[in-house]
Amino acid sequence: MKKFWSGEETRRNGDELFRVKVVGSNPAGPTTSRTGPARAKIFGTLWELKKRGYCDITLKTKGERLRFLARHVDLDDPEAVKGFIAEQTSWSNGYKQSVAYAYDNYVKTNGLHWTLPHFRVEDKLPKIPTEEKINQIIVRARGKYVLVFSILRDTGMRPIELERTKVRDIDLDTGVITVRTAKGGLGRSLKVKTQTLAMLKEYLGKHGFGLNDQPFPKRKKMTGRWVRLRNTVAGKLKDASFRAIRLYDLRHFVGTTTYHRTKDIVYTQRVLGHRSLKNTMRYVQLIDFEEDEFTSAVARNLQEACQLIEVGFEYVTEIDGAKLFRKRK
Repeated sequence: MKKFWSGEETRRNGDELFRVKVVGSNPAGPTTSRTGPARAKIFGTLWELKKRGYCDITLKTKGERLRFLARHVDLDDPEAVKGFIAEQTSWSNGYKQSVAYAYDNYVKTNGLHWTLPHFRVEDKLPKIPTEEKINQIIVRARGKYVLVFSILRDTGMRPIELERTKVRDIDLDTGVITVRTAKGGLGRSLKVKTQTLAMLKEYLGKHGFGLNDQPFPKRKKMTGRWVRLRNTVAGKLKDASFRAIRLYDLRHFVGTTTYHRTKDIVYTQRVLGHRSLKNTMRYVQLIDFEEDEFTSAVARNLQEACQLIEVGFEYVTEIDGAKLFRKRK
């Protein structure tokens, strides 16, 4: 019999999708350090989804939700599970639906029957922080996290995409990162700003990573560090609005500013890696930029113009031989 996975191999893969030690070719009945029919059936469900091509991050999420349910309700009683999900007052309807979808996979894999509940999910547009507030948080970061948050601000990458980035995906000559996409998105190449590139060169040179190494932290660590920083800033500045700025909002910031800068929805779609233009259309309505939200600058020669462009200014027009630039506050 071929051994598909071992506990050591699962840990080495980093995701610990199944959290069981598997010996043999039948994952529906594994040998585990903590035996139990629920764990075995959850494993079988995830294994079936794995064979159907589900990505590791999706399997990990579904596994976490199924294990949570198993700690509170009998997974082989669909009506009890449905009632348990519905009674969770602290869960949003969107989260309830995602848990229901995970359990639906369990039901179908294990020959059970139920009617999948549908929870009404409100479509809430995310609030987009200003670049000034984002930078106020980043400037208080230390070590590699200044670089991590700067890359996310510059590129709009998902945190999981930055986590998966290998050294070979980074071109230190051009500052272009080839993105290993997540959530079924499109692959793309994104460029960091000059200042961020300088930090990136220093960081990679200092640690001597190999070409196949992943030099950036896990997304949970990125998120945890971001939350602590934003809460610290909120306390120091006595501005509670900072507490609402999520790490993922840096991606929304890039999507929104890219569209309003270019007015090109297809280009914005490519930057964000969306397969569906429907997802990108959300960014058309997120921010109404007003004229008084711009800082202006003047360049009188090529060198000055290049310097302004490198720090985010965009060309507007030319008056009396001087080129006018502007940058959103």
